[in-house]
Amino acid sequence: MQSGSKNDRFVVSRRRTGFGDCLWSLAAAWRFAKQTGRTLAIDWRGSCYLDEPSTNAFPVFFEPVQGIAGVRVICDDEINHYSFPGPFFPAWWNKPSIDCIYRPDEQIFRERDELDQLFQSRKDSDANTVVCDACLMWRCDQEAEREIFRSIKPRPEIQSRISAIYREHFESYSVIGVHVRHGNGEDIMGHAPYWADPERALRQVCNAIDKARELPHAKPVKAFLCTDSAIVLEKVSTIFPDVFTIPKQFQAPQAGPLHNATLGAEGGFSALIDMYLLARCDTVIRFPPTSAFTRYARLFAPRVIEFDLNDPSRLILIEESSEALVVS
Repeated sequence: MQSGSKNDRFVVSRRRTGFGDCLWSLAAAWRFAKQTGRTLAIDWRGSCYLDEPSTNAFPVFFEPVQGIAGVRVICDDEINHYSFPGPFFPAWWNKPSIDCIYRPDEQIFRERDELDQLFQSRKDSDANTVVCDACLMWRCDQEAEREIFRSIKPRPEIQSRISAIYREHFESYSVIGVHVRHGNGEDIMGHAPYWADPERALRQVCNAIDKARELPHAKPVKAFLCTDSAIVLEKVSTIFPDVFTIPKQFQAPQAGPLHNATLGAEGGFSALIDMYLLARCDTVIRFPPTSAFTRYARLFAPRVIEFDLNDPSRLILIEESSEALVVS
């Protein structure tokens, strides 16, 4: 059993959710580690993309890294044999290990708020190990997010698949990437208002595709659809027969999201292929814009169309070198 010395200090980024949440929360943890001179440990055991709870999902899907912009990183299965030194922050993690197994949602939300307050204070904690086991979206600046996306690379076999699809479907076209997060029966929480009227939601998506086609493009236009719902794929494809998608295994209707361990690692590979290809599109449509899955594309695609948070019928065009501009 390895153990950190008394002088070692750590930030542990623990997530088991979809890749968008994992990477955004990792960026917040990295930013704090950078500010405080700590080692960053990426602990994605129990991932929703794997059915092996003791396997750290990070090295299954991403190239191992030893450091990110001056921050030392632990990110492989060494995590199973590492004993992080106490005391811990948030204080809940100072309990005996057996008492830490079950954490109610209320505790997770409380820890998210405690971590948020710590990050905003721009001060360090007296704890040797800070445990980030909560959704930390919006808890860092965009430069921290960009640093993570620049530094973290999918494994070579995933990159090869992305490159092959790009050469075949993207190189000769101006591609409109369309991401539709449906939920397929899961609790979609903050995304729910966008799906209060499913038929209206699909009309809004199709209207956005029409608007995107009307914008100036340097090459022939092609639409690329990423979604977690076979029903969305069927309906959008009926209206836009030329839309293309990466073949993937869907869950049965209302059976839940694609980030599900029953689909095995291939479900995670498919998700990363969609995520990284969306970022290489000329224009990206985000529905809903609250989905972390398209955060990478939001930061790197030259043109993005989003739906107004207060009025989802209203489209907003965001271009690389301009302020947001309402287009409808």
